[in-house]
Amino acid sequence: MAVEELEALRGPLTGYCYRLLGSAADTDDAVQETLIRASSRRDQYDPSRARLSTWVHRIATNVCIDMLRAAKRRALVMDVASAGPELGAPLPPEVWVEPMPDSRLLDGQDPGEVVLGRESVRLAFIAALQRLAPRQRAVLVLRDVLVFSARETAEILGTTVPAVNSALQRARASLDADRPDPSDVYDPEDAGQRDLLRRYVAAFESHDVAGLTAVLREDAVASMPPFRWRLEGARKIATLTGASDSCAGARLAPCGINGAPGFGQYRPGDDGVLRPFALVAVEIRDGRIARMVTFLGTQDRFAEFGLPEVWSMSASER
Repeated sequence: MAVEELEALRGPLTGYCYRLLGSAADTDDAVQETLIRASSRRDQYDPSRARLSTWVHRIATNVCIDMLRAAKRRALVMDVASAGPELGAPLPPEVWVEPMPDSRLLDGQDPGEVVLGRESVRLAFIAALQRLAPRQRAVLVLRDVLVFSARETAEILGTTVPAVNSALQRARASLDADRPDPSDVYDPEDAGQRDLLRRYVAAFESHDVAGLTAVLREDAVASMPPFRWRLEGARKIATLTGASDSCAGARLAPCGINGAPGFGQYRPGDDGVLRPFALVAVEIRDGRIARMVTFLGTQDRFAEFGLPEVWSMSASER
């Protein structure tokens, strides 16, 4: 087993660990620890018994489950019953599901796999996974997302095929009982979706309340982690955005977040220079924007999402 073979699994491991953990930072730690353990145990790998991918995913599963034993369950603000229009105090970052760039989750996939890939990394799906017990979470991702066989999944989890099938059935039932709202499949080449996003950017940047209301679903929801803040309704969201002095001069540069459209929001400093403020993920449903999640405290992550350190006209045309 060559080091290059292990390194080639970094991308798939990132997607797997992120789905289990819901945290970008924890995912980086889990993937690195997995590769270190796999490299140090290369003499234990027997290619006649399992594929390298199966063997490495078993190590990754153990790493992630160990991390989850001491972790709180992550969520999206809109899934928290106590969330509301009062800002309140910020909660610790480990409470919330964190965004991930498409470049780390979807690059290298075959075109036929991209649609499933987008659905299985959308923020609402990641949050739904966090409500499952860790081993059920792993079984569901391994079988239904990564398409490992029942036998391979049993090998990864150190259990039996009947146990895997039983856990998968329970995980599917739990997910079906609390499945996130559906969303349109995001297609960057879809002219209608591109026009909707263009109109959203134009209305946001010009504080156009009527324009914002027109592109939002009537039941649209906006949230802003790390605050337990949630606002519902197109008119309320548009009115607040249009009246907010803090958004004056703000600009949006497009990027890919969790398989869906997203933006880097830039705001002017005292010197007038537009610098990173927050990542914004949006979700489209029935041809209009249904959800907006503004991730505060993410200005240091803009480079991960292919966003520049300073906004310019070229950034708006990306």
